[in-house]
Amino acid sequence: MKSAPSFWWSKRRSWQSWLLAPLAAIYRAGVARRLRQPATSVGVPVICVGNLTVGGNGKTPTVIALAERLSAAGRAVHVVSRGYGGTTLGPHRVDPARDIAAATGDEPLLIAQFVPVWVAKDRLAGCQAAAKAGAEVILLDDGFQDPKVAKTASIVVVDAGLGFGNGCLIPAGPLREPVRSGLARADLVLVIGEGSVDLATDTPVVRARLDPLDTGMDWTGHRVLAFAGIGRPEKFFATLRSLGADLVETVELADHEPISKTMIQRLSRRAAEIGAQLVTTEKDIARIDPDLRPLALPLPVRLATDDWGPIDALLQTTTSRAF
Repeated sequence: MKSAPSFWWSKRRSWQSWLLAPLAAIYRAGVARRLRQPATSVGVPVICVGNLTVGGNGKTPTVIALAERLSAAGRAVHVVSRGYGGTTLGPHRVDPARDIAAATGDEPLLIAQFVPVWVAKDRLAGCQAAAKAGAEVILLDDGFQDPKVAKTASIVVVDAGLGFGNGCLIPAGPLREPVRSGLARADLVLVIGEGSVDLATDTPVVRARLDPLDTGMDWTGHRVLAFAGIGRPEKFFATLRSLGADLVETVELADHEPISKTMIQRLSRRAAEIGAQLVTTEKDIARIDPDLRPLALPLPVRLATDDWGPIDALLQTTTSRAF
């Protein structure tokens, strides 16, 4: 995914936003028309994890956290994704030992380490395949604006650091649909990170954060060359700094940007030149050739919150299983 225009994230509408307003109005009408289309049930509960803006908001860690909680409650949970950045049409069940990010996308490869994952450009077909394969509950990774699949519950993830940008719809801003109507369709809003977000909604809201997983690594004073190709690379860099790492150099890639053998070897050589450890995210590791992954050290993060109550209540209501 190419970097979003900077004016999308301004708190005030720029001249570019006003210029693109007519196209945004056409986009808005198209979304409203699409959302009125009939949905098809797949026979098992479907919990959608989506957002209202383009780009990364923390959906992948959220899906992993929900999958772990559902699995711990004894539910056979499968995840369905369109596999952004991959070429596989599907439905295809991801094999993390054999599949590559170029085919399935990086996020499905990461999530498949926890629960079964299906990649399908047609989300309905993917959900049907998962249900046929024995899924008792399906986590739909993205797809909040896709009307084809009947959703039992929907969680909207919001990046507190970005909020809703300038409040405009694509292409005048980052919104996929209007905030008010989008939040009204959600069953829970998950706000990740620090920052004040004007939600103005009666939908339950949970504040959460992405905490680095304790791997036993002491980052204090550790010289690091960090690179990341996620929605907001600076969040990853800030996490490393909060752990005490000395970020000698940082490299920002576009979200989901392919990482070639040449690129990772060049980054590894540069890290050696400056006496630093090459560090990246779990998602980026998934896009590196398996033989070259040892060149970079991943820093995993996990969703954390001080109040799992509303989330567990939603899962229990949706799946009829105590948490």
